[in-house]
Amino acid sequence: MNKITFLGAGSTVFAKNVLGDCMTTDCLRDWEYALFDIDPKRLEESYMMLSNINRNSNGGKARIVKYTDRLEALRGAKYVCNAIQVGGYDPCTITDFEVPKKYGLLQTIGDTNGIGGIFRALRTIPVMLDFAKDMEQVCPDALFINYTNPMSMLTLAMNRATPIQTIGLCHSHQECVPMLLGRLGLPKDGVNYRIAGINHMAWLLEITRHGEDYYPEIKQRALTGPILDPLAEMAVLYPEYAEILGARTPEEHTPEDHDDMVRFEMMKQFGYYITESSEHSSEYYPYFIKKGHPELIDRYNIPLDEYPRRCRLQIKMWEEQAKKLVHNEELTHKRSHEYAASIIEALETGKPFSFGGNVMNTGLIDNLPADCCVEVTCLANEGGIQPCHIGALPHQLAALNMRQISVHQLTVDAALSGRKDDIYQAALLDPHASAELTIDEIRALVDELIEAHGDWLPKYH
Repeated sequence: MNKITFLGAGSTVFAKNVLGDCMTTDCLRDWEYALFDIDPKRLEESYMMLSNINRNSNGGKARIVKYTDRLEALRGAKYVCNAIQVGGYDPCTITDFEVPKKYGLLQTIGDTNGIGGIFRALRTIPVMLDFAKDMEQVCPDALFINYTNPMSMLTLAMNRATPIQTIGLCHSHQECVPMLLGRLGLPKDGVNYRIAGINHMAWLLEITRHGEDYYPEIKQRALTGPILDPLAEMAVLYPEYAEILGARTPEEHTPEDHDDMVRFEMMKQFGYYITESSEHSSEYYPYFIKKGHPELIDRYNIPLDEYPRRCRLQIKMWEEQAKKLVHNEELTHKRSHEYAASIIEALETGKPFSFGGNVMNTGLIDNLPADCCVEVTCLANEGGIQPCHIGALPHQLAALNMRQISVHQLTVDAALSGRKDDIYQAALLDPHASAELTIDEIRALVDELIEAHGDWLPKYH
């Protein structure tokens, strides 16, 4: 059956971009688009929005169907997109931030790595494994396209514990170079680059312009400026999120005071630029958020509690946004920068498409372990999805990746085994937590988080 299922379809803006792109792709115009969400109100809103897009931008050719039965939503699907958030902002995100704060452990985003990422994974992996069980019954050959964080841990769990073909997609890979060059005011024509590593900690390994190494000019500009406002670039890529991501962004920066200080410092110290933003990156390393050095927060412009702020703003903005998306009978769709539609088009037609994907490390990065999830360039065509061999990362980059990979592996171990010791060990190995807290404090923090999450987590022994 020609069917694309979207799990977490109540993520209305995201469903608009992913499925709107698909509906306006020639080979996918007359497919069924199956929507599933546990929130009936948000499901209905996405159904109304996509029905309007289908009528206005696709001549009504697609079949938009909303489901309250997950198994039926998945039945016969060829592709399954996942964009869920287990536990939502309230109570689970609040818990992820407020409990560590009692121990003096501060976070910015807390959704991918660190203590927040560990517990987001622990409550999400069981749900995704249930998805996989359903898929084994009714669409065992479907491609599972995961957009949910923590990307590496979830994609690793799916690949370790299920036979369902899974690939993870993240915006940081595709945003990295446009945002970097836009921030530095550097030309983008004639640019080629290579990115690899792990999700949210992939590295801009090479970048050339007209065949010449572009890194020297990038590093010089990072030191001397000008440093520009990147909001214009972000607004082009993701206009729906411009206010959320840029509410605190000034119009102009200097080399000593801008919104990407952490990544520029990491590039200065380790030689390479990182794909993920400075607000995310600040909590991935032991260098930036430190109780004993509060001055670092101002020096590196670190926005503590940034993800809860964004969540509150999104909730506040939704009523106004719904008028533009849900209740607009004239709504049309313009192609976004999401990868999913182009990947599906490539698999269906053979038209090749290159993208950054999260996959198992099947000999792709030589000095990272095989049982980890890596982010590398992939090629999709009629033969399927072929990840590209990268070779070895520079030693310092592999070492930084390994500090997170060990946390990812132990968190997945905990989710699959039910062992509490695996959670303790994952938390003890986290670079940020281990730099700030003692062993006893980390173990107590884990215990309190398990208790606070209650039924959102399975029982551990």
